[in-house]
Amino acid sequence: MVRLTNSKGHPTVKGLVPVIDRSQDIPFMREAMALAEQGAALGEVPVGAVLVLGGQVIGRGFNRPITSHDPSAHAEMIAIREAAAAAQNYRLPGSTLYVTLEPCSMCAGLLVHSRIQRVVFGASEPKSGVVVSRGNFFEQDFLNHRVLVEGGVLGEECSAMLSAFFKARRKG
Repeated sequence: MVRLTNSKGHPTVKGLVPVIDRSQDIPFMREAMALAEQGAALGEVPVGAVLVLGGQVIGRGFNRPITSHDPSAHAEMIAIREAAAAAQNYRLPGSTLYVTLEPCSMCAGLLVHSRIQRVVFGASEPKSGVVVSRGNFFEQDFLNHRVLVEGGVLGEECSAMLSAFFKARRKG
């Protein structure tokens, strides 16, 4: 991290600017896409997520609300739960979540509570995506944590996977 200082030269907590390694964004997004395909094979909306800390995947998930009878079983939720269990900590500072679809409000809230540093998503979600499409949830003044957002990583491929799933579902 690069530490910024205030006008008197003192370090500021809000002035911390993370140094981000983007070299692994595409491989980790491809892993999330493979998980999304597993969900699609079960009839779930194809959304996959991987949570990475220190260059290692510590949590994986794909959508399971239908098969688990749990409306909160989004890919992000499952990956973060697995990561928190692996880390033995509900806080995951310094981690990055890769997810094939822009997060909804429920998942964005979880990113704040778990102190995830960065979210990288593939496809935008114009109806319920809250980190770019419907505004940036993380910019609200009342939040005590900010999450860095990067969208569009393998976005066309992620969008195509979702489109193909819904097209097949309408025909079936």
